[in-house]
Amino acid sequence: MFNGSRKYSPLPSSPSSSRASSSSSSSSSSSLLPAAPRRSPRALQRHSSLLSQYSSLLESYTEGEIRQLIAALVERYSQAMNSGGHELPLFPRSGSRRKRARARHKPCALKELEVSVSELGLGYESDETVLFRYCSGTCEAAVRSYDLSLKSMRSKRRIKKEKVRARPCCRPLAYDDDVSFLDAYNRYYTVNELSAKECGCV
Repeated sequence: MFNGSRKYSPLPSSPSSSRASSSSSSSSSSSLLPAAPRRSPRALQRHSSLLSQYSSLLESYTEGEIRQLIAALVERYSQAMNSGGHELPLFPRSGSRRKRARARHKPCALKELEVSVSELGLGYESDETVLFRYCSGTCEAAVRSYDLSLKSMRSKRRIKKEKVRARPCCRPLAYDDDVSFLDAYNRYYTVNELSAKECGCV
């Protein structure tokens, strides 16, 4: 017969029980850890304003226009991410794009620039200045059947080794009068065909 008043000493805690207790304590301690950082209110306001702009924009479009808009936005977003950008502007900068297009398609014309003789790169040392006229611009309107056929032959590798130009170039058609000057050693020089007088697509 066992004595009911006998007291038994508790058994030593097993490793599993200690792990359970440690895990429970760690879970309780993890609940005390600070929460993950939340998005700042300014960023939230910025995104909400963008969403409101997009929603008001989408309301005025048909279903087909919305699909085209989404496709364009996705394409621009992927281009911005590939170029290292982090923001997707709502509207394209059409003004600067039009300016670049106009700059690329200016017609061939005569321009001038005042430079020193030393800057001409002809080997003369002189501080005298001359008016250097040059040709600048594109010749897209002067493309002929010859240029198109030559470009096709090059793309098909029918013309391989020759150095040919498959588009007209803005070049001088006539040159200005000869230019005379004194160099740094008081020697007199005359240079012909230095400045352009008339430009054209050749």
